[in-house]
Amino acid sequence: MARARGRIAGAISVFGELLITAGVVLGLFVVYSLWWTNVLADREASAQGDRMRDGWQSTGPGELDTKDGIGFLHVPAMDEGEVLVKKGTDTKALNKGIAGYYTDPIASALPWDAEGNFTLAAHRDGHGAKFHNIHRIRNGDPIVFETKDTWYVYKVYKTLPKTSKYNVDVLQPVPEESGKKTPGRYITLTTCTPVYTSDFRYIVWGELTRTEKVDAKRTPPAELG
Repeated sequence: MARARGRIAGAISVFGELLITAGVVLGLFVVYSLWWTNVLADREASAQGDRMRDGWQSTGPGELDTKDGIGFLHVPAMDEGEVLVKKGTDTKALNKGIAGYYTDPIASALPWDAEGNFTLAAHRDGHGAKFHNIHRIRNGDPIVFETKDTWYVYKVYKTLPKTSKYNVDVLQPVPEESGKKTPGRYITLTTCTPVYTSDFRYIVWGELTRTEKVDAKRTPPAELG
């Protein structure tokens, strides 16, 4: 009987050690997913952003170098600094610490287009998590998009904290789900929700209020302080 109890105790001890090991491994994976991927993504996005700004200095007036991006998104309420914007919203692209504009299922308009919806996506956790604080955005807050020669200033007018990830109507050129009925110049931010899941989507809509030419010192518009 004593030997049997000893074997059981030994088995329990081994099982406990395995649980501890599994917990450590899981913890390391969480650290990798939620911290280290941010470090790597931010590093890569910063390098790409620097290349794009260098390209702006070497290309002619009005030219856009889309190889490294089309510009920078600034959302003071999210407090994420400038966010590089590039073409595409597939996982491989967004994992590089950027925001991407949609090409599918509904192609995004671009800020300089006469009308349409500039639709963007970014991760909410891991890989830069550029839209992590999207829940802080309120109606009336500014969203500013910076290109080589123009600041595009939008004003938030509607948020949708939860919708199906299959709801593509939020990307329509006229986002009627936001209450708009006529063509205009809109911007839409999309990301996963709740945090650390991808079950639903969080949506923010804004409308262009004005543009401002970039001066020689790249002085930010008043909305960016």
